[in-house]
Amino acid sequence: MFASAGDALLSHGMKQTGNISLHHLQSVIFAIGNPWVAAGILLLLAFFAAYTSALSWADLTYVLPATSLGYVVLALVARFALHEQVSPMRWAGIALITGGVGFVAGGPALTEHPEKPPPFGSAQGKLPREARGGAPSSSSQQATPVSSEAKS
Repeated sequence: MFASAGDALLSHGMKQTGNISLHHLQSVIFAIGNPWVAAGILLLLAFFAAYTSALSWADLTYVLPATSLGYVVLALVARFALHEQVSPMRWAGIALITGGVGFVAGGPALTEHPEKPPPFGSAQGKLPREARGGAPSSSSQQATPVSSEAKS
């Protein structure tokens, strides 16, 4: 919802601001100063925070299609709040996206892996001695214990 609302506010603000060019930094700064554009940017930042949070616990193949439901909300906002024309072809595309999201939502949010590989650099992930050309690894070289008699 953050993305849809942010995009709608950004669109409304940019229609008020008019054309800008990246070659003229003043026009970009002026556009960001528009309250609608600034609010849209803040909502899009909130979306990004929620998106990264979702990616921390779910697969990309689950999260990304779930965010596409925003297209439906955005089309409704564009049509009824921004008074934009939404063609029947776009509505059909949105219906296809919604159907695809339904298929994806039926699956697991996180892929189950039977065995996790050892973390990079762990002792389990070390190469055998033969693969190192017979050289001992740094973790396999153990210090020989020093007896109390040798200390004196």
